[in-house]
Amino acid sequence: MMTAVEAEVPANPLASPVSRILIAVVRVGVALMWIQNVAWKRPPDFGRAADNGLYFWAGQAVEYPVLPPYSWFVETLFLPNIEFVGWIILLVEGGLGAFLLIGLATRLWAVVGMAQTVAIALSVLNAPHEWHWAYYLMFLAHLALFAVAAGRCYGVDGVLRPIWLRSDTRFARTMRSLS
Repeated sequence: MMTAVEAEVPANPLASPVSRILIAVVRVGVALMWIQNVAWKRPPDFGRAADNGLYFWAGQAVEYPVLPPYSWFVETLFLPNIEFVGWIILLVEGGLGAFLLIGLATRLWAVVGMAQTVAIALSVLNAPHEWHWAYYLMFLAHLALFAVAAGRCYGVDGVLRPIWLRSDTRFARTMRSLS
């Protein structure tokens, strides 16, 4: 026999409208973080001439190494090619913000967010005045978005997933796994 408390708790916590709203709020908040961070990645030189922006912050991996092989990668490949690599980072982080904001292929973008967070942490974790928990929390936020398939909560994934479930095309199967 269920207690009164057990009867009030839905079997699936994500079935609660409040939980679904809160998951959507977290997803949108993480998206806005990425969108805001795109603002200081400015082409065409991404801060090389003024030693600021992406160029400066990536250089922290060399000045304050976290992982020596990563520092070598940044020094020998990343920084000398900042004009090319900067565009990739700008597009990846812009994509992170955009896709998380609308909740499309959210699980894929949560994994991309975890990978990008690791790359950022490897650049600045030992830099002065950096709060290492910021990067751990960023990683955990993306892990949570992945775990709950956050795009299904008031996102495009939630709208299109029933269509993808009814279809057996390669595209539908792929989108089911990414959402």
